[in-house]
Amino acid sequence: MAAVFLCRVLLSRIGYCRCYSGWHGEHGYIPSLGPQELGEYQVLLTGAKPKAKTDLPSMSSLTEKDRPIVQLLLSAGTCPRCVLRFCCVGSQMLYRLPHQDLMKDLQEFLKNSQEKEDTVCLDVADPPCKRIRLEHIREEGADDLNLNGAIPELPLAASGNTATESSAGKVCNVCLGILQEFCEADFVKQVCQKVNSADYQFTSFVFSVSLPPQLSVRERAAWLGVKQQMRNLGLPFAKDDIVQLKEAYKWIIHPQLSEELGVPADGKSLFEVSVVFAHPETDEECHFLATACPDCFKPAKNKQSVFTRMAVIKALERIKEEDFLKHFPCPPSSPKNLCDALEIECNNGAVFVAGRYNKYSRNLPQTPWIIDGERKLESSVEELISEHLMAKFKADSFNFSSSGREDVDVRTLGNGRPFAMELVNPRRIHFTAEEMKRLQQAINDSSDKIQVRDLQLVTREAIGRMKEGEEEKTKTYSALIWTDKAIQREDIAFLDDIKELKLDQKTPLRVLHRRPLAMRCRLIHTMKSEYIDEHHFRLHLKTQAGTYIKEFVHGDFGRTKPNIGSLLNRTADILELDVESVDVDWPPTLAD
Repeated sequence: MAAVFLCRVLLSRIGYCRCYSGWHGEHGYIPSLGPQELGEYQVLLTGAKPKAKTDLPSMSSLTEKDRPIVQLLLSAGTCPRCVLRFCCVGSQMLYRLPHQDLMKDLQEFLKNSQEKEDTVCLDVADPPCKRIRLEHIREEGADDLNLNGAIPELPLAASGNTATESSAGKVCNVCLGILQEFCEADFVKQVCQKVNSADYQFTSFVFSVSLPPQLSVRERAAWLGVKQQMRNLGLPFAKDDIVQLKEAYKWIIHPQLSEELGVPADGKSLFEVSVVFAHPETDEECHFLATACPDCFKPAKNKQSVFTRMAVIKALERIKEEDFLKHFPCPPSSPKNLCDALEIECNNGAVFVAGRYNKYSRNLPQTPWIIDGERKLESSVEELISEHLMAKFKADSFNFSSSGREDVDVRTLGNGRPFAMELVNPRRIHFTAEEMKRLQQAINDSSDKIQVRDLQLVTREAIGRMKEGEEEKTKTYSALIWTDKAIQREDIAFLDDIKELKLDQKTPLRVLHRRPLAMRCRLIHTMKSEYIDEHHFRLHLKTQAGTYIKEFVHGDFGRTKPNIGSLLNRTADILELDVESVDVDWPPTLAD
């Protein structure tokens, strides 16, 4: 711990700053320090030489019990990193060593048959690795050695250079080259070039990998081959799990990507860099599973093939060992070609913008008005706002939501209607309060039909407040009403005294094509009348959210009871309607 502390002090003195997974400075990125990294970084920082070669990562994570596994896999064409995975080596730094160095170290390990069985843990600072369970039943006698307690000698033909020569220069028969060529600097630079050319803003990244489903088949085949070999030799084989390919790959690739991109890898980051691998040469290797386990492979509308990774894994869990061995060689043979990196994609987590809008036009829908593929009006509230947000955030798409909606011929006045917009995969995510003000002004200057206020960045969770208790909220309206019979002031004065009027409203005829038929109970909390002339008056209403105001005025052929017509005992109709307030205390009001 003293050595770790010394290195951190030295890093701080030369201008490095601590971050989530390492250190940043003018000379680049250094991952978090653990005991394995000390030898290398003490040389970097102090010029001192490490005490001994054993201070650096070495094959001492392997024991004599691993020797037959190493021999078998290397002779079958398995790459050194996959050999480490099958030996359950959890030292991240070992996987990061160059491919050629690992091959030499494994060769040296095979030559030394007197290696001690005790494993020296060289990676105590690494987090515990995830495991993929390949067997559930331990072999009988797995913990028993032979009669004199010694490990049997292996045939000389399978040791030394013979095994390593079989593996050298070949595409790995297990990972199909993912832990070979795709761990090299050239591929890392290719990924980073793709990221940089996409022009995203990000301060960290999460790396995801999509692997061909046949890798699971090959991994199972390699495991069964190892198990058979160990059984034949009568060697103990207590462990029945290996390091996941994805995890080993990330151990290798994360530090390289971090250094090239200049930001740390963070599992909680909203910026994702993903690589999709495919291997057409071996695509059909999964097909025998469909015959053995047909229930696992069912067509799905959104899937191009039934042979998905999860379906293959499910089938491998069900198929009997003897049936698997009939259809697939164990260990598997080496392919001719490497995997293809089909896609290198970037994706930023969604950004959420909220505010309030006023609508001043009686010829503007809230969302695009399209009927049977034909556009009825040229624009909408949603489009007038989203046009500017999409351009500034450089997003792929958006989702618009609001606290209720008004009809195309209804204005929204007062403080406006709360709205929120989800911007999907934005390239730009950082905006200051001043920049948001300028964006709001740009929206307002672009049209006289709408105005926006309180425009701000919010979280996904905060948007829920806009929808909470929506029907319990109140809204205030102003309606211009016409009557067929002449009225005097005293004819409408009684409306002012009515409180908490209960309505029964069937789904209005005008919305029945898009909403289910239902009876809704709503409240008119208060009303205040304003006489205009013999046939016109204005009515100010405070109502429960979700009340159909137009239908409350004209009755909708008796589908809303009571209504203004029935209360006045004459025919009434609505000429104009304005929303004067939407009583939702969100988003927070911003200072001008």
